[in-house]
Amino acid sequence: MATPMTADQFVKALKNEGMSVAEHSGWRTHNRNHRGAWGPVNGVVIHHTAGTDSLSFVYTGNSALPGPLCHSHLSKSGTVTMIGNGRANHAGTFAKNAFDAMVAESSIHPRPDAAEPIDANSRTYGLEIENLGNGKDSYPAVQYQAAVKWAAAICRHHGWTAHSVIGHGEGTRRKVDPSFSMDTFRADVAKQLGTSPTPVYAPFPGAAYFKKKPNSALITAIGRRLVAEGCGRYSSGPGPQWTESDRKSYAAWQRKRGFTGADADGWPGKATWDALKVPAV
Repeated sequence: MATPMTADQFVKALKNEGMSVAEHSGWRTHNRNHRGAWGPVNGVVIHHTAGTDSLSFVYTGNSALPGPLCHSHLSKSGTVTMIGNGRANHAGTFAKNAFDAMVAESSIHPRPDAAEPIDANSRTYGLEIENLGNGKDSYPAVQYQAAVKWAAAICRHHGWTAHSVIGHGEGTRRKVDPSFSMDTFRADVAKQLGTSPTPVYAPFPGAAYFKKKPNSALITAIGRRLVAEGCGRYSSGPGPQWTESDRKSYAAWQRKRGFTGADADGWPGKATWDALKVPAV
């Protein structure tokens, strides 16, 4: 049982796992929280879309089942798009024996009972993987591995094992998705959890970017890295607005890297940027 991730925590967890993340417009406030509680959360549910070009549909849904229909959508290319933040109409009701096995992180995931008293929408994260689900439509390696990383990222954040991951068809007799072995999938999630994720760093935006005195989360991330390197020259800590304090702090970093004179003027260059390793935001 855990407190649901915030939108920022969710994106960060996925990026830290090495995923390519896109954000659908409005996803941070897109939810069904007015229909019931969101959290505490206990697990992860894997789905397939049973269609093509499903991104718009899983965001909007329809009159019978309004969106969001998941928390994330996964394309064939391996790009995950954030769809909802909060309660989503993705799982419906679950059998108690299946839900309890997931909560207990049991290595045995039993056939779900016919009765379904558990509101799984309020207690689980959901991923919709773009696939027809007919046994013929393949899951490209890049897509499948992204699904593994998506599940692992959530489990890693909450300190769960791979047995907190369940297929939709393992929670209810009404569904059969996803169309691959969940035992194999959980084994792959466990392997991913056993590795150290490859950090994702922000690409160099170019020197001209900083001379426009930008205001963005990237500037805060830069400032925090400069402070961590002992180069912070801030009176009240780094913030999103590029200021003279940022330039002086970056100049201290350049000097630390061995640059002098005009090469240590506080305007970022690619060599010192790559060395600073600013996290992607």
